Amino acid sequence: MSSRTSRLRAKIAFLLASLAALWAFAAFVTVRDGLTLLWIRTLDSEVGRPTNALVQSVQEERRRSAVYLALEEKGDTAASATARSALDTARQHTDEAVSVFRNSVRGTAARWAQSDTTAARLSELDARLNALPAERSDMDAGRVERSAVTAFYTGVVGKGYEIFETISVFSDRDINSRLGHLLTLSRGRELLSQEDALISGVIAAGRFSPAEAAEFGRIVGAQRYTRSVGVAGLPDDTAIYQPVLEGQELGRFQALEDQIVLQGPGAAPVTAAAWRAALDPALASLAQLDIDLADATIDQATGPGVMIVVRLILAAGLGLIAVVASIILSITTARAIVHQLRLLRDAADDLATVRLPRVVERLAAGEEVDIEAEAPPLAFGSDEIGQVGHAFTKAQETAVRVAVDQAELRRGVRDVFVSLARRNQALIHSQLRLLDDMECRVTDPTDLEELFRVDHLATRMRRNAENLLVLSGATAGRGWRRPVPVADILRAACAEVEGYHRVVIQPGDAAELAGRAVGDVIHLLAELVENALSFSPPDTTVHVKGARVGTGHVLEVEDRGLGMSEAVLDESNELLRDPPEFKLTSTARLGLFVVGRLAQRHEIEVQLRRSPYGGVTAIVLIPEKLVSGRPPASELTLLEAAVALPSVPEMRPRAAAAPVALAVRAEPPVRVVTARTPSGLPVRPKPNPSAPAQARDIRDLMSAFQRGTQRGRAEAVETPAEGENNDAATDR
Repeated sequence: MSSRTSRLRAKIAFLLASLAALWAFAAFVTVRDGLTLLWIRTLDSEVGRPTNALVQSVQEERRRSAVYLALEEKGDTAASATARSALDTARQHTDEAVSVFRNSVRGTAARWAQSDTTAARLSELDARLNALPAERSDMDAGRVERSAVTAFYTGVVGKGYEIFETISVFSDRDINSRLGHLLTLSRGRELLSQEDALISGVIAAGRFSPAEAAEFGRIVGAQRYTRSVGVAGLPDDTAIYQPVLEGQELGRFQALEDQIVLQGPGAAPVTAAAWRAALDPALASLAQLDIDLADATIDQATGPGVMIVVRLILAAGLGLIAVVASIILSITTARAIVHQLRLLRDAADDLATVRLPRVVERLAAGEEVDIEAEAPPLAFGSDEIGQVGHAFTKAQETAVRVAVDQAELRRGVRDVFVSLARRNQALIHSQLRLLDDMECRVTDPTDLEELFRVDHLATRMRRNAENLLVLSGATAGRGWRRPVPVADILRAACAEVEGYHRVVIQPGDAAELAGRAVGDVIHLLAELVENALSFSPPDTTVHVKGARVGTGHVLEVEDRGLGMSEAVLDESNELLRDPPEFKLTSTARLGLFVVGRLAQRHEIEVQLRRSPYGGVTAIVLIPEKLVSGRPPASELTLLEAAVALPSVPEMRPRAAAAPVALAVRAEPPVRVVTARTPSGLPVRPKPNPSAPAQARDIRDLMSAFQRGTQRGRAEAVETPAEGENNDAATDR
């Protein structure tokens, strides 16, 4: 159940993690917009403004450099010195702007706010700035032309505008588009600055070359086109940009541009004063336009910015509160569910391991069982788990009821077994008494032999009837009050099987067995011997022997038959060692089941092993408490035992069916004739019932045997065991 509980907790934890992940995603999207707004402000203050100041300084240095180089080309020393002083001042301002720019963009806030693209553009601009001192040196040394110098500065400014593009990004599409068009308008001012540098150099040089005229025309066209593109993206701001674009300042400057373009190359197309008078007001108005449009854009971005902040508060704040509440609710719910499941698990374990086995034990002992008391209802509430508990209550009631019914069924079957066995035993005992009377009256050897065979069959039938008693758990009626020699027990057991003439008995050490175990041991050995005979070829013998050991007395039944595999041996030994409860379907190896039950009753150990001759050896170890010593007895054959047993007064059964009769009810003994084979081995010839002398010997022998059995049965009837009924007096 712990693994199932862990899996339940893992599933709940997974759901909570999923909820937290969804919240984190929503919060990230919202926070990203908020961070974008924050980063825009950071980039504007830490990157945009320093870059703009740097661009303006570079633009001024570009114009001053063009004027200085033009005067140097012209050879005007006085004007050149003045221009040089202005250039040095511009360079100083540029160096200061570069220092501020680098310190600002390398700050922590700027690094966090800038994207990879912005960082790349900053690196490119920094590389251009690193090349600025070398460019200045070449210019001062006269190694570069005026157009190359202005192109270098234009490249630096261009990298600055690329930085503006990377930082002018907003999450709102309209505002982002507006920022893009504002940047385009700002590029128009850069083109004006390029015109200023070009014309300022032309004015200083006093001539307008064809290349410069063409370059001026290109810049004018690009500047006007760029402004038109930028304005096209600002349709809602006409009140802001129309007064500027249609105003006098820009109109006067555009007229001057047209005049310069129409004049073409030659002398300087305009004086410095006229150029400054037209350019500076136009440039100032465009710069102010950029500021006004930027302010309008900021005002337009206020609404989306506020919404971003609201979403940030809702998603990050309220969403976090909802996630925490969900986690707390899930944890408490999970604990309640786990607690209910543990109660259900404990109830199921208690039913399976305690209550149900206890019910079975009580039923086996014959006690009455209250189903409601043994299967109390489980109360877990009215939710789904409570419904499961209610269903489990029904299941446990059914289980207990089925156990009661099965126990009653087994008890009924047991009673049927006992009743049938008792009835059969009573009939068999009556049959044996009738056979005894007939044997007393018959004198013909042939008839006497047939009666003997019928008597032997009846004895075997009695053992089979006793099997029913063993299966039902009842005890057989046969019993003795005094110890009985083990040798006599071996002979009696062998007399209860069909092929007794194939059994060779070697009693071994003298020993006696307690009377209370004699009947069961005879039955146990008879089952083992019968198995040995059944699974052995008809021309082989089965050897039965016994000997005293340190822990009791051991009996061995060894055959030379087909044997058993290791797996079957292990299974059979397990059945003998711990016989399970007998079921109606347990018909396989019924003899071993009976042997195991009889051995368990007296703590006898029975084990099957491989025989050295290929068959199976059954080893029966009788505990010391059941064995006692007696005077040595000579080793007898089975036929000699048939004659000797009637004179053994100790074999007095408690019931009417005497084991003495079981041990001697065999075919008429064969008279041994001393004859030998050519190799010297004795030969036992077949009996000849027709010979008069032999018939008299057989009749005398059977008469003596009959008198002994009658005497033994009479004594058994007169002295029954205390507390046990005679088998003949059982339920008929």
